Amino acid sequence: MTTPTTSTNPSTTGAPLAAGDTIPAWVLPITPTLVVSTAISTRDFQDVHHDRDIAQAAGSKDIFVNILTSTALVERYVTEWLHERTGDWDTDVRGIAIRLGAPAYPYDTLTFTGSVASVEDGVATLQVTGAVPLGDHVTGTVKVAVR
Repeated sequence: MTTPTTSTNPSTTGAPLAAGDTIPAWVLPITPTLVVSTAISTRDFQDVHHDRDIAQAAGSKDIFVNILTSTALVERYVTEWLHERTGDWDTDVRGIAIRLGAPAYPYDTLTFTGSVASVEDGVATLQVTGAVPLGDHVTGTVKVAVR
């Protein structure tokens, strides 16, 4: 898996989070190995995540990323950005609420984008979208404590 490649704007490095701040995009190539290994590592042994023939027999184009992996990738996207912005790895994630949409298949490119929706009472709410060629794969919010 690739490390998120975000570009830090020096003028915002270390600055407090504010509504309207954007999170630089993270482009992640989806490989068969990523789909299978992350499903197995999350103890999701559902065959549609590791057996193409069974996935296709169930009506899918191919195997696809599971929800636990999608959740983890959303969290990674946010925490990597916050680390890059603040230099601190100690992000206090208060909650993640996501909804799945289009499946993420091997050989797709999953592109994450996001922004700060609000900052209230010491908690920032971040809007995140992960899109694949078929549309939005995952959309949702991540709440993080603001220091």
